[in-house]
Amino acid sequence: MRIARFVVDGDPLYGVVDGENVHVLAGDPFFQGIKTTGAVHPLDDVRLVAPIIPRSKVVGFGRTYSEHAKELGNEVPPEPLMFLKPNTSVVGHGEPVTLPAFSQEVSFEGELAVVIGRICKDVPAEKASDVIFGYTIANDLTARDAQRTDPQWARAKGFDGSCPLGPWIETELEDPDDVAITTRLNGEVRQDGSTKDMIWPVSELVARASEAFTLLPGDVIMTGTPAGVGLVDAGDIVEIELEGLGTLRSVFRR
Repeated sequence: MRIARFVVDGDPLYGVVDGENVHVLAGDPFFQGIKTTGAVHPLDDVRLVAPIIPRSKVVGFGRTYSEHAKELGNEVPPEPLMFLKPNTSVVGHGEPVTLPAFSQEVSFEGELAVVIGRICKDVPAEKASDVIFGYTIANDLTARDAQRTDPQWARAKGFDGSCPLGPWIETELEDPDDVAITTRLNGEVRQDGSTKDMIWPVSELVARASEAFTLLPGDVIMTGTPAGVGLVDAGDIVEIELEGLGTLRSVFRR
């Protein structure tokens, strides 16, 4: 099931995407369940926005693919490397991203994102599926120049617009540890990888995040990116396609 968040006549709504239509839900599915109202809109007639604005946080994981670590001249960490993005960093599918004035080296990173469905803490890896609401696509935009100079990554990873999410949440992904990831910059393939190449499986990353933080409904966990990242500039278009999830599109401006 694909859960979208969209705007019609200025009103934000949740809905279930079914083919070329979206069926309106009666409220927030994270707290009121999946209840349709009977109203239906053609998908082409609505404006998709970020499928979730996390109530508290986005938890990111870095260097979870060995080839990506190598391309940036880094060692593979002995433990999953965590960072946080604020919810103000989130933007939706198709929404323009304004590149920050403090950086001239913003890089795209296409990846699988996990959306948490219920409050949880210290979740064992084998129970991770019990707390997952679904999956979406993320672009972990990173200001590389700030990342090199700042001891912490708050600015480099957390600037406004640095976390495009969408286009919807897929609640029934068959195998999150075997999902093809393709990122195109202005139509040219730059990343061609798979979550099967991750050092730690998705369930382990959920467990590690819940060990450090209490996870709340709507929190997002970003699982890292394969090799092939590159820089963007004003006018560029990045499309991130994940098998079984669709395509997240972002356009950049200054």
